[in-house]
Amino acid sequence: MANKRVTMQDIADACGLSRNTVSKVFNGRGAVPPATRTLILQKADELGYGLPAAEKPAASRQAGGSIALLTNNMPMDYHFGTYFVTTFTDQICRAGYTLKMFEISAGELQKKQLPPHFIPDQMAGIVAIELFDTDYLNRICDLGLPTVVIDSPVHSLLHLYPCDFVSMENIASINEVVKRLLALGARRIGFVGDKVHCGSFYERWFGYRMALEDAGLKADERLCILAPDASPYNDPDWLIAQMDRMPVLPDAFVCANDYLAIHLMTALKQKGVSIPDQIMVTGFDGTSQSALVEPALTTVKIPSVEIGRMSADILLARIRNPELPFGWTHIRTNPVWRKSTRE
Repeated sequence: MANKRVTMQDIADACGLSRNTVSKVFNGRGAVPPATRTLILQKADELGYGLPAAEKPAASRQAGGSIALLTNNMPMDYHFGTYFVTTFTDQICRAGYTLKMFEISAGELQKKQLPPHFIPDQMAGIVAIELFDTDYLNRICDLGLPTVVIDSPVHSLLHLYPCDFVSMENIASINEVVKRLLALGARRIGFVGDKVHCGSFYERWFGYRMALEDAGLKADERLCILAPDASPYNDPDWLIAQMDRMPVLPDAFVCANDYLAIHLMTALKQKGVSIPDQIMVTGFDGTSQSALVEPALTTVKIPSVEIGRMSADILLARIRNPELPFGWTHIRTNPVWRKSTRE
C-alpha cells in the first residue's frame, strides 16, 4: 500500500498551527516569525514533505533568535519596569532567545520610523514598554511580528490592535486607596500626574474619580496637578508653584506613580507642610524607593517580577502559535499602607 502523501494540513496539525500559516511559508505570501518558520520547516522535513535542499533546516539549527524590546523611555529607577526587564530577559533566554533593546528617539517617534539598527527579519518577536503613541504602536503591529505591549496608550480599549497587552490592575486598587483616605478624614483629595499620559494613568484617574463619586463628592481639578508628563514634576519649585495656584490645599494627594509622589513630598516639605498630619500622600508602583523616603510612602504594589515572567510566556506562546486569539491580561495590584497616610 502506497504511503499517504503529506499535506500542508498534516504539517499544520503536527505544529499546532493553522494551514494558512503553513501556506505562508511555502507560498511566500505573508509574514511569519522566524521561529515559527523554522518550526514548520523542521516538522515538514520530519514528515517527509519533500523540501527543496535550500529549505531543509540544518541539523544543528534550533528555533530561537532575538526578541526586540522597543521603548521610548528606558525603564530606570522609580519604575516597575526595572524589575520587569530582568525577569522577562531570564525567561526568554531559558527558551533559547536573546533580548535586544532599542530606544526610540523623539524624532523617530514623531516620524513613525523604526531605529536604523532594528531589522524586523532578524526578530522573532517584540515586547514594547513605555511606548504610548497610538500611531507608532500601529506601525509596530503592521510588521506582523508577535508583539506584547506592557501597559498601553490611553483609550486603547477603543482600538483593535493585533497584539497582546499585559497591564497592571489600576482602577480597583486606586478606588481602595481613595476610600481609605476618605475613612481617615480626607474630604478634599487631589490627583497628581498627566491623566492622558498612558492607559494606566488614565485608569488610575478614573478609579480616583469613581471613589469620590461613590462618596457623593466630585473631583476638583483646581486641587490637581494634571500638566503634561514632560513637565518638570521633579522640580520642587515648579510643584510649589502649582500648589500655590490652588484655592486651598487638599487633605490628600493621590499620585499616579511613586516617582511623582516622592518629588511631591519633597516639595511639600520645602513648603513647610507636615506629612501626613496636614496632607496625606499616596503613590503607585511599589518601588524600593517608596519604602526609603521619610515618611515611608503609601503605595500600590505592582508584582513586576511576575509580570515579566507572564509577559515572556505570552510572547513565547504567540511565537509558537500566531493564530491564538489576541488577549489583554490584567495583573492584580495591592495597596501597601505606610506612614505617609495617617494610621
